[in-house]
Amino acid sequence: MPTVDVLIPTYRRQTGLAVVLTSLLGQTYSDFDVVIADQTEGCSPLESAEIQTLIRALRWRGHHVSLHAHRRRNGLAEQRHFLLEQSRAQYVHFLDDDVLLDPPVLSRMLGVLKSEGCGFVGCAATGLEYLHDVRPQQQNIEMWEGPVHPEPFNPSALPWERHLVNNAANPLHLEQRLELGEVVRYKVVWVGGANVLYDGEKLRSIGGFSWWDRLPREHAGEEVVAQFLLIRKYGGCGILPSGTYHLGLPTNVPDRQRNAIDLFGELIEEFDAYPTRPVKRAVAEAMQRK
Repeated sequence: MPTVDVLIPTYRRQTGLAVVLTSLLGQTYSDFDVVIADQTEGCSPLESAEIQTLIRALRWRGHHVSLHAHRRRNGLAEQRHFLLEQSRAQYVHFLDDDVLLDPPVLSRMLGVLKSEGCGFVGCAATGLEYLHDVRPQQQNIEMWEGPVHPEPFNPSALPWERHLVNNAANPLHLEQRLELGEVVRYKVVWVGGANVLYDGEKLRSIGGFSWWDRLPREHAGEEVVAQFLLIRKYGGCGILPSGTYHLGLPTNVPDRQRNAIDLFGELIEEFDAYPTRPVKRAVAEAMQRK
């Protein structure tokens, strides 16, 4: 069993998926397997010559690659939960199909997650098209001075302003300004879902994404909710250098009227009432007693 399972949700992004798989081939850390869940209708990008070549190359390097035609489209949270259910590794690396990674990224993330023992470590995806758009007003980064620890978030007191440092090309501009010689950890309210490494057991302990069935098919923000819950119980952080670049592909979720963060208060109440059990199981047990 590998140390890390890389979980990739994909939909209609043959080029993006090829870039991501190529990035994995170049990682300096190699103890990982790959799980891909494709929801593309009709001809799947997994059948293309370039994707098949990259899959063969990963397998030749010793990585087990499993492919799933997960055609049922019930939203991003359900697809992420499906992927999580396929994983057995200690750490799960959710990686979207529209990013490019520097070679040391996974190694840096895993090193921080192991040393801190927190719920997740994320790398913000930088938009390279914003390199000349410097935003000092959005670069008020809060560094972790000591160990990463839980933060008692609640729906009425969330430090929303923290997310600004992850916007546009702010991570790259911060790296230049801070003249980083080593990896630094910073406080987040969430990092986004493009490139996040989770402790698998901790992610499952807060229910993973098992609440997907409370959301309509078209929704956004599912990774935000999971990270909120993990920060409250275990802590979480972002790191610089990020080494993660957004490809600038069009979104697959144009309708963002319903955000999963609407569930945050509800899930907190359930989690706090049953802190030792995963959310979905705890709620089911409570319903049976009624």
